[in-house]
Amino acid sequence: MIAAMPAPLPAPSFDPATAYPELGRMRAALAAGDWPTVRQVVGGLDWNGISLFTLQCGELEGTEPFLRSVVARQPGEPVAASLLAATLIRTGWRIRTGYRAQHVSREQFEQFHAYLRQAETVLIDVTARHPNYVTAWYLRVTSARGLELHQSEARRRYDQLAKHQPHHRPAQSSLLQKLCPKWGGSWEATHGFALECMRSAPPGSLNGVLVIEGHLEHALDLGDRGQAADYLRAPQVRQEIQEAAHRSVWHPEFRHVPGWVSVRSTFALAFGLMGEWSAAAGQFAALGQLADESMFDYLGDAAEEFQRMRAEAYAKGSPR
Repeated sequence: MIAAMPAPLPAPSFDPATAYPELGRMRAALAAGDWPTVRQVVGGLDWNGISLFTLQCGELEGTEPFLRSVVARQPGEPVAASLLAATLIRTGWRIRTGYRAQHVSREQFEQFHAYLRQAETVLIDVTARHPNYVTAWYLRVTSARGLELHQSEARRRYDQLAKHQPHHRPAQSSLLQKLCPKWGGSWEATHGFALECMRSAPPGSLNGVLVIEGHLEHALDLGDRGQAADYLRAPQVRQEIQEAAHRSVWHPEFRHVPGWVSVRSTFALAFGLMGEWSAAAGQFAALGQLADESMFDYLGDAAEEFQRMRAEAYAKGSPR
């Protein structure tokens, strides 16, 4: 008997709206200038969801004039102002690109900072009017990084947010980036903050991924995959990664709330680099056709790297 060929794996979708249909609805409403629908979508989200959707909607091109008109009509409207700021930040970051500073031109930096300063002006007004509007503080943590403000200022902004939402994962991820050496921080500060976030968060929450993000940043900064794998397999690092998995993606209380796709993708990448193929396959199986760049783009083309590692995980491990 001839063995049946294995079914081809589905092409991954990196569009977050595939996982979160309400994000697609919010994008469509923004593109159509339908402000009531935007507010309706936001009203059904928690703070993690609001922040995630706000940043994602910042990727839309052509919405700045509409958002400026809403802010002009409703000066105290924090949702519109935050969406406008997110749009300005993302526009600036596209100009800067994701390359290290030495590969970014002076003109790119000038334009990047000009957009971030515009966003800062908007966000300062929001946080003055609405000091408990968490998403605005989150965006201010991100702009602090782009403007290369001091570590203490980025932490001050995060602490203002944490008064209202102490386990806000998007803001924690943004501050974690600022704490990395590439943004003027240190590995000690990076890993210390990640462990603090993970261990103080409720069991089953998304926050365990902070530990993985910190270790992947460290590992992939070493130069090649072999060195990265050796770093991730070191006993202390491996122990922390296992703890993070048990507190998040392996915990029975883990839920597929906004942000879960990024979390599982990040764990899949770490397990794959470690050669923990069954653990990686388990995350890929939970994702199905969903995917997030989640640092796969550090290795090259995110889609190609994701599919290559997923195929290897299924070939070498059994999902768990």
